[in-house]
Amino acid sequence: MLRSRLLFFVLVAWSCTALAQPLTAYKYVRAGNGEAHTVSSRAGFALMGGGTDLDEAFRWLCERAAGGDFLVLRASGDEDYNPYIQKLCPLNSVATLILPNREAALDPFVANTIREAAGIFIAGGDQAKYINFWQGTPVETELNAAIGRGVPIGGTSAGLAVLGEYAYSAQGDQPKDPNLDAKTAFADPGGPRITLTKGLVAIPVLKGIITDTHFAKRNRMGRLLVFLARLKEDGKTVRGVGVEQAAAVLLEPSGAARVVGKGDAYFVDAGKAAGILAKGAAFAYGPFSVEKVEPGHTFNVKAWSGGGAVYALSVKDGAIQSTQAGGAVY
Repeated sequence: MLRSRLLFFVLVAWSCTALAQPLTAYKYVRAGNGEAHTVSSRAGFALMGGGTDLDEAFRWLCERAAGGDFLVLRASGDEDYNPYIQKLCPLNSVATLILPNREAALDPFVANTIREAAGIFIAGGDQAKYINFWQGTPVETELNAAIGRGVPIGGTSAGLAVLGEYAYSAQGDQPKDPNLDAKTAFADPGGPRITLTKGLVAIPVLKGIITDTHFAKRNRMGRLLVFLARLKEDGKTVRGVGVEQAAAVLLEPSGAARVVGKGDAYFVDAGKAAGILAKGAAFAYGPFSVEKVEPGHTFNVKAWSGGGAVYALSVKDGAIQSTQAGGAVY
């Protein structure tokens, strides 16, 4: 009987200890040289719209990483970017760091790894995880320190969504309804699905900007208009950048940008827009000024002008009205 009781207490103690441990720690996979290589990086920001990875954008980031150590950050997934980037770029190393919870983000190894990176890329996935797991941790601190040192940074899909000063956090998304569409946003623009927050990083040239991805492919213009109107009604002066799948905006710290790839980028300004935005009320707002910039053309985010087609959009009766020929939104 005494032995049975002793075994019971040992099992209880073991169970409590096991439950107290983090369920998942970080995962780190490195390819190339195991020793860090100090280089002089050159700042730049690759805003990738998602979908098929764009070789040109990665080569642009790698060139600015100056042959140093390139780091991929993600909250889920695997290390499949390592061989892809290693094949494209002459680098000292390529590593993937997967941080699936806040406990992993707080590990001292993580901060040191970001600190040694000469180039950083935030993969796609779920931006709610990036916000929930990384914001307010050393990950955020070290990313901003890297920006201050001139380390180039890129992001695709969810990774791009957290690079602007403001972000759609997706914290209101549901498992059966993971993608906020224009219909939902227009029906209740002040409702709980419109979750807007400060982005993960503070990139000076993206101050006052919110980004969106998979833009025309997933018909996201409508929700970006709601984001901009919501932020404006909150007293914030914010513009929007929507990047199509398989496209990227390669942005200099000066504000000069070039669109590359197989899709367009859309630069949206709500400065002259006004209308109805209230919880439970249908969205009616405009006009928004849009400049559509095709691949091979440029735009300056500081001057907010470039070599694209300029048109206006307004929302009325649940639909977007456009001044483009045929009423085209994109």
